[in-house]
Amino acid sequence: MAVAAATFQRSWKVTARAYPWTYFTSTVVTGGLTVALAYLAFHAIGGGRVEAGFAAKAGSADYVGYVAVGAIAFTFTVRLVLWVAKALIGEEREGTLTALVVTPSRRWPYLIGCAGFSALSTLVESTAVGAVALWLGVRFPAVEAVPMILAAVVFAVAVFALSVLVGGVMLFAGEAHITQNTLFASLALLGGFSFPRDYLPGAVRWLGELVPVTQALDGVRAVLAGRTAFTDLVGPLATSLAISAVCLVLGAVLLPRAERRAIERAF
Repeated sequence: MAVAAATFQRSWKVTARAYPWTYFTSTVVTGGLTVALAYLAFHAIGGGRVEAGFAAKAGSADYVGYVAVGAIAFTFTVRLVLWVAKALIGEEREGTLTALVVTPSRRWPYLIGCAGFSALSTLVESTAVGAVALWLGVRFPAVEAVPMILAAVVFAVAVFALSVLVGGVMLFAGEAHITQNTLFASLALLGGFSFPRDYLPGAVRWLGELVPVTQALDGVRAVLAGRTAFTDLVGPLATSLAISAVCLVLGAVLLPRAERRAIERAF
């Protein structure tokens, strides 16, 4: 794991010397405004109540809390994908991809090192969004530590798996913005971050079920709602891990081809 540690250390030094405060600010403002708008809608439009259908679909009548959890999870997802998925295409843009490819280091430790540092950085931004939610009066229930850690780890693995696959697509296409923006818009619509997926048409909902982050988020919400029985968690978490494994396999197949294509573009 020397490569992962070295990649983590490099990312730490680069970020410490030139921290992207504009990214931090825009991320926290976006997540904070999402929670704030949900708070205003709940009290000014909904009168502090939700329809019975929402409570049944969401498993809770706490609309603002539901959106707050989704905003924090979405912030973590977006930022981790941006760090990890754009790592290799960033190397290409900086002119260091060829040097990276010809080194004897393997690609997975490199990506794990990127993910380790990005998870640490992203936790800071997600915590800031959570602080905004607390300031607005959102209170998260006390949860059992072990199920919460398990659900959070599975969620992080799901985001990493998605990032690897998306990173391969970006590098193969030689383009990042259209790919990432399409992904984030699709996740916001299909992932159940701001509203229950049961509101979506059946065919569209199934598209969201194929994303590993969607099932992992269901596990996180189940723990936060106090549903920590094995039968409540094994379904979404196991499904998320299975889909994550598929994404990792696809990423492993695509990345070498994407690297060769990127090097060919350079000549």
